[in-house]
Amino acid sequence: MDFYYITDTGKVRERNEDAVSIVENLSGEKLLIVADGMGGHKDGEVASHIALNLICDRFKNISSIGNKEDAINWIQSTVSEANMEIFKYVGEHKESQGMGTTVVLAVITQSFLLIGNIGDSSGYIYKNSKLHKITVDHTLVNLLVKSGELTEEEARNHPKKNVLMKALGSSTNVEMDIFNVELNIDGIFLCSDGLTNMLDDAQIAKVLSEDSTLKEKLEKLVFKANNRGGNDNISIAYLVKEGIHD
Repeated sequence: MDFYYITDTGKVRERNEDAVSIVENLSGEKLLIVADGMGGHKDGEVASHIALNLICDRFKNISSIGNKEDAINWIQSTVSEANMEIFKYVGEHKESQGMGTTVVLAVITQSFLLIGNIGDSSGYIYKNSKLHKITVDHTLVNLLVKSGELTEEEARNHPKKNVLMKALGSSTNVEMDIFNVELNIDGIFLCSDGLTNMLDDAQIAKVLSEDSTLKEKLEKLVFKANNRGGNDNISIAYLVKEGIHD
């Protein structure tokens, strides 16, 4: 596996509330994670780092994630633990009331690939030079699209398109959506909405298909998102099978 991750503050925000990492455990199994903190002056960056650091630390220190059922249970319990740590922090720092974070993650082993999310950070697979979105955004507008009250086009430009229905820190009981994904893929691509609000899937896939290094590809995506306004922090984690760079 070859991988790279990147984060950027963007052109508008004063601080970067995103957190991103790719780590492996003692068996060489890999975890990719992107967390997009919310709360602004209410410490959104604290929430994203609490979630990312706890989940990554737990993963790095296990010998193996086990079988698929074990991995699903591990993800749910560890994400729940991160959620409670955020609540604990808010309880000790009342000025941080209202902070929270999205989380999108992927766990890949020799036998399976799981992608999970809470919020509107996105998880994709990259295959045959195309991006295929796996996760489903937990947003108000997505709920309205599903109920037929909004079209996809109306949702893209809706003033409340970033209103979340689900995030870590929003409720004491949270459950991550987890998707079982086939291993016959070329890559795994996770990102915060600072990228997807600026570039569509086809534009992202076009950059990923270029003959350049992973670092150059992700830096170009950040540049393009910033060139279109850079309205939010931008974070990306990308992993490809060795030798696949298109």
